[in-house]
Amino acid sequence: MQAVATHSKLTTVVNESQVESLLKMAQKAVSRGDMPSVQVAVAHHGALVAFETYGEVTCRGESSVATNDTLYVAFSTTKAVVSIATWLLMEDEKLKPSDEVSKIIPGFVKGGKGSVTVEHLLTHTAGFPTAPFSVPEWEDKAARHNRFESWITQWEPGTRFVYHANASMWALAQIIEAQSGMDYRQFIRSRITGPLGLDDLYIGLSAGEHHRVADIKHVGTPPEPAMMKQMGLDPDKFKNVSQEQWLSQFDRADFRTTGAPGSGGIMTAASLALFYQGVMGHLTMPDGKTLLKPSTVQQGLQVRTHDLKDPMTGQPAGRSLGLVIAGGPDKVFRGFAPGHSDQAFGHPGAGGQVGWADPHTGLSFALLTNGLERNPLQLGMRAMSFSNQATGCIEPSKISQETRV
Repeated sequence: MQAVATHSKLTTVVNESQVESLLKMAQKAVSRGDMPSVQVAVAHHGALVAFETYGEVTCRGESSVATNDTLYVAFSTTKAVVSIATWLLMEDEKLKPSDEVSKIIPGFVKGGKGSVTVEHLLTHTAGFPTAPFSVPEWEDKAARHNRFESWITQWEPGTRFVYHANASMWALAQIIEAQSGMDYRQFIRSRITGPLGLDDLYIGLSAGEHHRVADIKHVGTPPEPAMMKQMGLDPDKFKNVSQEQWLSQFDRADFRTTGAPGSGGIMTAASLALFYQGVMGHLTMPDGKTLLKPSTVQQGLQVRTHDLKDPMTGQPAGRSLGLVIAGGPDKVFRGFAPGHSDQAFGHPGAGGQVGWADPHTGLSFALLTNGLERNPLQLGMRAMSFSNQATGCIEPSKISQETRV
């Protein structure tokens, strides 16, 4: 039996057998021990098609069965939400990609940062990929400004792409506050998660919700360098001895409540999948309006990194204003599956978190887990397998051309 959804006077068909296969895949992954728990969600044209959770979690030291009420630290999938907040400011004409950050954040001109633009921050080309920022510093305005002032560029901004795991997103959080007049977390609640009804998407966890958050568990073992080289990856580029320590800090209450714009979102897979429905314009606000104007989405999804390559893969970075764009036949190197259209977009997260949307089909998908995979090859294959299965949840012959953003 097939579930039918209508949009733009045309009909698209959800392939329920494919959805069922996707859910069985998730269940088997937990049964095999790949992850202690996993939560998956598929959404299409503004509504959830599937939302299920499997496995066990520990929340504040107490073990329990994971449910659809369980919240997960979504790590870098958070970047998509914060990036869309900057798009809203661009739509409000309070921000432009070409704006120099030093004109917005006092003292930012020091350390070779004078030419850094908002676009550089969003495309990971700002030149300070490992600049430090401690999450608790956000709550002290003097401390955060001193930290911004201390950063030093390692190359001319805009000339290289190197993933900025956290630094550039803290600067963007400050820009959102400066241009909106409110803390970036409040801005996101008032302009994105609140209007879209995403009650379980937090950047800055509410005090009474800690008991729902799955504690982090690291799983798997790193691959041999020879295997990584065989896959076309540079093993030295993946070495980060402090990564596990950094990620594990999100078991701390202060890290959860403060949040982090590059890595600290806490949410359900359903809320992440529906967030992407909002970006595509399929999930509307109470007044019937879309989150963003089509022209804003079009501008936001334009690839800005051009021929700059990701040093980890040697392939084009494919970065728009804060998001990863699938692009052509080398899309697998950017975390997208063969079944994705070239227009698909999203952002992955550490340890295996997945979040994307495909405007060609109107489909969005999210996978969250508390089991953070140490092996990037295993992580990549797992994400690819789940994503490719998810892309088949819509009948290709029934796709409406009017679903394009």
